[in-house]
Amino acid sequence: MQTQYTDESLILNWTGFTNHIINVNGTQLHYVDGGSGIPVICLPGWPQTWYSYHNIAPRLAENFRVIVVDIRGMGSSATPASGYDKKTMAADIHELILKLGLEQAFVMGHDIGGMVAVSLAHNFPETVSGLIVADGLHPSEGMLQMPLIPAAGTFTDKIDPQQPYTWWMGFNQIKGLPEKLLEGRYRYLLDWLFSYVMSDESRISDFEKEVYAAVYNQPERIRASNAWYQTFNQDIEDGRSYEKLTLPVLGIASNVSYGFYNYALPLMAERYELVHLEDTGHYMFEENPDTVLEAVSAFLNKTMLSKNPA
Repeated sequence: MQTQYTDESLILNWTGFTNHIINVNGTQLHYVDGGSGIPVICLPGWPQTWYSYHNIAPRLAENFRVIVVDIRGMGSSATPASGYDKKTMAADIHELILKLGLEQAFVMGHDIGGMVAVSLAHNFPETVSGLIVADGLHPSEGMLQMPLIPAAGTFTDKIDPQQPYTWWMGFNQIKGLPEKLLEGRYRYLLDWLFSYVMSDESRISDFEKEVYAAVYNQPERIRASNAWYQTFNQDIEDGRSYEKLTLPVLGIASNVSYGFYNYALPLMAERYELVHLEDTGHYMFEENPDTVLEAVSAFLNKTMLSKNPA
């Protein structure tokens, strides 16, 4: 990997943050840690790494302790042969919280990271002060209804918010082949994906794409990240036993996910807020970081105030 794309180089632009590796739950996780005060654990999604929070974390760290984690199989974390169901990945984060000596933490997740965050809240609610899910809810049976073929006229250069065609959900189920096709060529997928799901793809730079390509060009990273998708059936089965969350939840929905969030959040949580980023695509930390940060900060402050009234 070229020097400018390493964790050691990238962290230099995050004032006050440091890199760490920790052994948890039989694997190794990489995380970055900065700021002080109430802890906020941040979990990224596919196909990104901890660096996807670069527009959010340093500014959030002005008022909170921010810990951004490469989830199992991501970035500089280990790529074990198994354990990619969201319940096991949630146990990774739970043990991280305990090893860091934190009684509780707010947990924020985007995309796949959101799925892990929801599982953490269900399985280890005693360690979660509040949950923030940005375009990523727990796998459910609705996934089994996703179309193999897009409806006529809905699959164009930009994703259709009303009938999104997410073909990679199927492609990532395949074992062995994606590694052969994408090794050293992952930038092609990144360019297409960001263009397709972002309202304004100019909001993500060429440098950022190269940061992620440098990671996902490696076969073991492709294999591990696809494993997040290959466990969806197990995740769906695990989710059948989950009851409504009683802890506070903030949902942040893009123009693609708002309809689903509007339906799913009331079923998932007793106390929730929903922010709709109407003109923003899936990669909202790049397209609309100011509004995301405003919503997150307001939620954190309000939740803390309700727990500790004057």
